[in-house]
Amino acid sequence: MTGSDEDLIEGCRKGSRSAQYALYQRYSKAMYAICLRYTKSVPEAEDVLQEAFVKVFSKLDSFKGQSTLGYWIKRIVINTALNYQRSKLYLYPMVDVETTTEWFGTENTISNCSHHELLEMISELPDGSRVIFNLYAIEGYKHHEIASILEISEGTSKSQYARAKQLLQEKLQQKERVNYGGV
Repeated sequence: MTGSDEDLIEGCRKGSRSAQYALYQRYSKAMYAICLRYTKSVPEAEDVLQEAFVKVFSKLDSFKGQSTLGYWIKRIVINTALNYQRSKLYLYPMVDVETTTEWFGTENTISNCSHHELLEMISELPDGSRVIFNLYAIEGYKHHEIASILEISEGTSKSQYARAKQLLQEKLQQKERVNYGGV
């Protein structure tokens, strides 16, 4: 079944399996990429994606069209991924900005780094830093919004973001040394 988002929504609301499948086919690839950014493994990402789409279909009646369907689904996917990670985040220490120094490195060009390599480097970040980096740098949330979502201080969000940038910079420098004959 193909058609507009409105047609798919209406079909899903009526319980049409073909409309649900078409909606899933239309959005699952992009949403899976989001899930991969918030999880550590393919099976975890698949679990989050499945859970998110169950929520999408069960909450479709609450979609009022105030945003695009894709944006609405994306919010559900991100919230599902965050809920999945929430208990894990508290297992890792998150230091507040007052107890660490802000990292102000020079911006490094990543032109020699493929999209896949960059995503792989991000996926290797510690869970807390990775989640905050994704929310801030990729999803566009502000630190006060991240603090509210994750129930942490704004300073902790800022310090975890700084730590993520520092770790990524180190990974990029290491890659450059390897690519140019250094160690």
